[in-house]
Amino acid sequence: MAKAMIVDDSRFMRRIIRETLEEGGHDIVAEADNGVDAISMYNENKPDFVTMDITMWGKDGLKAIDEISESFPDARIVVISALSEKTLRLNEKNINARAFLTKPFEKKELLAIVEKII
Repeated sequence: MAKAMIVDDSRFMRRIIRETLEEGGHDIVAEADNGVDAISMYNENKPDFVTMDITMWGKDGLKAIDEISESFPDARIVVISALSEKTLRLNEKNINARAFLTKPFEKKELLAIVEKII
């Protein structure tokens, strides 16, 4: 179906997201555990969509989203975070993400969101 990149500092969470997306027929082209790697991997792989955690070491997800969106305004980013969308928007009004999903999530929720944005 679509090429995906997974960004999360938790190996366990990346595995859950990978399994969910692969079950939905998507191809995982890259995985990153921090924002710096996410930016370079996005440039290399040009995925159809990205799942992005927010709280990570080094460059966090918000900064990575800003940098990816600056270079690729049509980037399709789904935030998957323990922080709710409301909490995130209290601190950062303009988050260039197409959708937000709070951890823990239901697999069908993620697949429905991806289907909607691609």
